[in-house]
Amino acid sequence: MGNDMADSRNGADGENGLTYAQAGVDIDAGNALVERIKPAAKSTNRTGVMAGLGGFGGLFDLKAAGYVDPVLVAATDGVGTKLKIAIDTGVVSGVGIDLVAMCVNDLVCQGAEPLFFLDYFACGALDVERAAQVVEGIADGCRQAGCALIGGETAEMPGMYAAEDFDLAGFSVGAMERGSALPADVTEGDVLLGLGSNGVHSNGYSLVRKIVEVRDLSWDTPAPFADASLGAALLAPTRIYVRQALAAIRAGGVHGLAHITGGGLTENLPRVLPEGLGAEVDLSSWTLPPVFAWLSAAGGLGTPEMLKTFNSGLGMVLVVAPDRADALEALLREEGETVSRIGAVVAGEGVSYSGTLK
Repeated sequence: MGNDMADSRNGADGENGLTYAQAGVDIDAGNALVERIKPAAKSTNRTGVMAGLGGFGGLFDLKAAGYVDPVLVAATDGVGTKLKIAIDTGVVSGVGIDLVAMCVNDLVCQGAEPLFFLDYFACGALDVERAAQVVEGIADGCRQAGCALIGGETAEMPGMYAAEDFDLAGFSVGAMERGSALPADVTEGDVLLGLGSNGVHSNGYSLVRKIVEVRDLSWDTPAPFADASLGAALLAPTRIYVRQALAAIRAGGVHGLAHITGGGLTENLPRVLPEGLGAEVDLSSWTLPPVFAWLSAAGGLGTPEMLKTFNSGLGMVLVVAPDRADALEALLREEGETVSRIGAVVAGEGVSYSGTLK
């Protein structure tokens, strides 16, 4: 884990006697954080990792990981304004999982296996305990995805961020054998299998926060939809679908996957459909999780707004061959997924809806 506080910029010893610490950057805290998180990073090691933390870059051996003619796939993302709830409540451990999920769930949609991950943590003043909880959450997400945390950056930037604020970005690289990229061979009649989400995941939180503000609620208010505080319930980490999705891909019959993030079903499903094809979705084919029913009622949100802002209960959708749909549905259930057959690929464009969210 690199950090710009542990580099050679150690302040000035000239006439004014200033130090980097007096400028607001604590090099010792940065070094303490690196030592604290080394075990978490080590716990994510996998075949192909060549070096641990501490170098100027992370090394990974594709051949050792079993690839013959690999194509690399890269993804980057953040957590968005969900971070603000984490900062306000002090519950920060889950946002590391969110960060990993937002990257690796995208990678697997291309047909790639996530191999390694790097994070960027920027703050106004480094709180070692809080930063360590975030990075340990990142390591948890990496273990769930089967990828290694091989490096990162910690930046303490007084004047850029308020002392209590921090921001996160993540970067993941995956690989697949040449010729196996997805989406591929999507055709009319393909079946849509939706995998359940466990909450809002990491998109739409500006609207979530607005609803909480308009309703004059606080984060420690009991959640109307869960046995927890409102803040804790809304911080449920994004589900990571990597192992389950890779199992389905390797079983055969998967033509495409759509990670349902910002833009919801309305914007993300068309991203995996070729020109001339659309999707027909039956809204009554799955049950809307309680958090979304509450958001809809509390915010006065109509169905179109729900479907283009939130995942509305489906975090990933697989586009599969009709003759493989039953087998893949069974496989995914064995992998622990809640699977709903939500519709099909049809001639046309965009997503059309029937039924009602329930």
